[in-house]
Amino acid sequence: MDVQEAPGAGAWGEWNPTEDSARPLRGKHRVLKPRGGLARSSTVLGVGVIAAVGAGGIATAQDRPQVAISMPSIPDLLGGGDHSGAAAAQADSAGVPRQADAQQGQQAVRTQGHPDAGEALRHRILQQAESQQDAAEAQARADAERVARESAAQEARSQKEAADKEAEAVRAAAEKAAAEKAAADRAAAAQAETEGAADTGSGGGSTVKSSGGWSLPTSSYTLTSHYGDSGSMWSSGHHTGLDFAAPTGTPVKAVGGGKVISAGWSGAYGYRIVLQLADGTEVWYCHLSSMAVTSGSVGAGETIGRVGATGNVTGAHLHLEVRKGGSTVDPLAWLTARGLDV
Repeated sequence: MDVQEAPGAGAWGEWNPTEDSARPLRGKHRVLKPRGGLARSSTVLGVGVIAAVGAGGIATAQDRPQVAISMPSIPDLLGGGDHSGAAAAQADSAGVPRQADAQQGQQAVRTQGHPDAGEALRHRILQQAESQQDAAEAQARADAERVARESAAQEARSQKEAADKEAEAVRAAAEKAAAEKAAADRAAAAQAETEGAADTGSGGGSTVKSSGGWSLPTSSYTLTSHYGDSGSMWSSGHHTGLDFAAPTGTPVKAVGGGKVISAGWSGAYGYRIVLQLADGTEVWYCHLSSMAVTSGSVGAGETIGRVGATGNVTGAHLHLEVRKGGSTVDPLAWLTARGLDV
């Protein structure tokens, strides 16, 4: 049987494509351009060639017989699989000495000893993202705390302003009430003075009378409780003085010449003035609204205070007590004995 030789290049003729004879590619076909350094296929090929050639040292292709090269897979190059076992199997099948196995094992150790660059970059990016998130959360907490402090401070200022306004209103009301009361007291005192000066009658003790250096303790009064009256209103069970009911602000007079030895608040007696006479007798003026004399000598008929309703009382009146040697006596009898028509 005749064997035809394979036609050579001249049998078919030489074809040199040109821009006019070569049709451009259409559709989705495109030529991939290498990007940034060696392509992955070039890297894989280089690793295979180094593994094959490195077994016998540096040599040329003419010095060695052709050797079958086994290309490792991409997962093996990236760290997966048993590199040493695969390299040994390839070396055995290709007839490569065991020195290639050692070199490949060292390469695998170096590959496993260093983390993948992409993984390290991803780890750094995650750390930066976490740091930025922590910083943002800390700033948000600081802003929230600042806003809360400012709100609390504003609320405290508002409450203080409201409290100050309320206190100011209370003070204004108290001052107004005090002014009205003072005006009423002055009017009552003036009226009492006028009535006392104009009244010349003798009934019911309606005028201030004096006799031989003695004077009634007040004017325009009505006797309401006498010495010795009993009842639950008095702590001792009986009344220890004489009550002259009169409008608040009515002048209170010294019954005789003497000196004021005590003046001030005295519990159930309210505001009290104690007048000591020359013979040591004490005259107590109780439940006063005000005190004109608090110490020093006074004369009979001199105004020393004004009728009030302070202490334990049911209405405005002067409670007069006369004490000799520390014991109480009947004020009505004591005044009558001095020529005063009570």
